[in-house]
Amino acid sequence: MLKDKTVDNMKMIVDNQKLIFHHPLKQWVKCILWCLIYILFIVWVGNYWWLLGLPVVFDLYITNFIPWTFWKSSKNKTVLSVMGWVDAIVFALVAVYFINTFIFQNYQIPSSSLEKSLLVGDFLYVSKASYGPRIPNTPLSFPLVQNTFPVLNVKSFIKHPQWDYRRLKGFDSIKKGDIVVFNFPAGDTVALKMTNPDYYTLCYNYGRAVVNNRKDIFGDIVYYPVDRRENFVKRCVAIAGDRVQIKNNQVFVNGQKQEKIPGIQYNYYVQTDGTHFTGELMEKLGISVEDRNLLTGVQPSEQATEQARQLIAESGLDPKLPIYQFPLTENSYRLLQKVAGVTKIIIEQSNRLDIFPLGGHTGWTRDNYGPVWVPKKGNRLVLNLYNLPIYERIIRNYEKNKLEVKEGVIYINDLPSKTYQFKMDYYWMMGDNRHKSADSRFWGFVPEDHVVGRPVMVWLSLEKDKGWFDGKIRWNRFFKNAER
Repeated sequence: MLKDKTVDNMKMIVDNQKLIFHHPLKQWVKCILWCLIYILFIVWVGNYWWLLGLPVVFDLYITNFIPWTFWKSSKNKTVLSVMGWVDAIVFALVAVYFINTFIFQNYQIPSSSLEKSLLVGDFLYVSKASYGPRIPNTPLSFPLVQNTFPVLNVKSFIKHPQWDYRRLKGFDSIKKGDIVVFNFPAGDTVALKMTNPDYYTLCYNYGRAVVNNRKDIFGDIVYYPVDRRENFVKRCVAIAGDRVQIKNNQVFVNGQKQEKIPGIQYNYYVQTDGTHFTGELMEKLGISVEDRNLLTGVQPSEQATEQARQLIAESGLDPKLPIYQFPLTENSYRLLQKVAGVTKIIIEQSNRLDIFPLGGHTGWTRDNYGPVWVPKKGNRLVLNLYNLPIYERIIRNYEKNKLEVKEGVIYINDLPSKTYQFKMDYYWMMGDNRHKSADSRFWGFVPEDHVVGRPVMVWLSLEKDKGWFDGKIRWNRFFKNAER
């Protein structure tokens, strides 16, 4: 009896082996190809535990021990129809997840901070392979949704597990002048009812207790892991190890003037002799409807009235005549100088106090800033009470150390410390629309683990100020190189 069972088992094994090795050549080619792709992906990722998934790939094409497509043998048309859709959707979600995580993702320009390089309404392909894709901090997340499902207003990711930062090898490294997409560094903590300005600026302006307790005004306070923070896009002005300074709106890196950027623009106040600008002229100057601010004269902007009074007092402008405020590039500035009725053009000055580092008492402004050193991995900095506010967030938040100051002595991880060695590279990011960009001047350095990728191409561009039959689609921007 026992001998018969043994013989039967041997026959079954032989039959199974025959089935395995009698698969069509096409099926073997598919299996070998996908196994090679899977192995190359594992080598790239560097996590060899994933090799345990190879038998699953082999079973999918050859052995078929697991009935992956069991539903195809059903005679119920409803089951076939529903499971067909489920199969297609699951495959699409898995494919999109891996493409979105490791290769590229879509990004839409939401604000004018990079005008005129990238325009509001541009849709971009962002290459994650350029600087090397990150292994996700939150692997259990829904693809194509950053942190919250629209309409439902629920999180699109599961908080645990959370993996440590690791970046795969890319094709390039960030250089000065590159346009970069990154997770918003100050976006770790968010007041859901008031996301702009960021949580830390709100706390600086109103007090942390007020922001945390007044849910009727600020909403719930939530925390996002690095890869779930909102995506920003800016131009890299300085890389790790550089020293950056701004003097009268001119950026200097390591003592050298920043290379001229076509399309860079600043805000100006424009006085006329009573002339009011037409929409046609504004369009010719490249000024969007949103940016056309009339401070005095017919239908002035109410929120700018106090600002207009201060400007008029300081600059000798005539409040009885029209005063406009809008951004101009170098070319549009020259064009405006030739427009009849323009009597004075003055660049906008800023005395804002919510400059990075908040409460640092540096006396810096948006237009005159620094100098500040951009931290480089492995470099050591001498710490003192003057520069600590500049690097405090890096030491405590980004590199996760315990930081305290007791009786004028700096303690890191409970040890008195006169120096600090940085664990990551950092970058200084700014917008080309210099006076209308929330950038490193307001929230500081961008850590390397926040870098998402490089925009490579505009695939769609929609003009927000025009209708579908009136030039809304900007055909001339299709397939435009978005890297610089």
